[in-house]
Amino acid sequence: MSTPEDRLEALHLHLPGAPVPVASYVRATRSGNLIFTSGQLPSVSGVIHRTGLVGAEVSVEDACDDARTAGLNALAVLKAELGELSRVRRIVKLTGFVASAPGFTAQPKVVNGASDLMVEVFGEAGRHARSAVGVAGLPLGATVEIELVAEIDPEA
Repeated sequence: MSTPEDRLEALHLHLPGAPVPVASYVRATRSGNLIFTSGQLPSVSGVIHRTGLVGAEVSVEDACDDARTAGLNALAVLKAELGELSRVRRIVKLTGFVASAPGFTAQPKVVNGASDLMVEVFGEAGRHARSAVGVAGLPLGATVEIELVAEIDPEA
């Protein structure tokens, strides 16, 4: 049986180092068998390469790619907290915030970038409840922000 790390390798994806918080918060909090990540932006090496409102300056396709990148950052946080992703029993909930132009309503399509990644990495255990919310703006001008709730092995 392959591990989530094996699946990432098969997808030719590499987890970055866990992003460092940019304000007064921690990157994740555990409560019982749940771990909650702070919101993750689509940064690469600490830099957000695309900013703007989706549906105006940014296409749905580009924002979907950004959601996938933010999802990888959320997985990096889980790995940093747990040591290995195989300790994740399931992704319980994913919340995606999309910096949206007025009238833009395709937030679910954008957040699919992160949701699809969770299924690719965890299989059925990656299927989750979800919210996809349009907002007027996000930190650092990011197009998307992703947060996860994961159930973890109680021995973790």
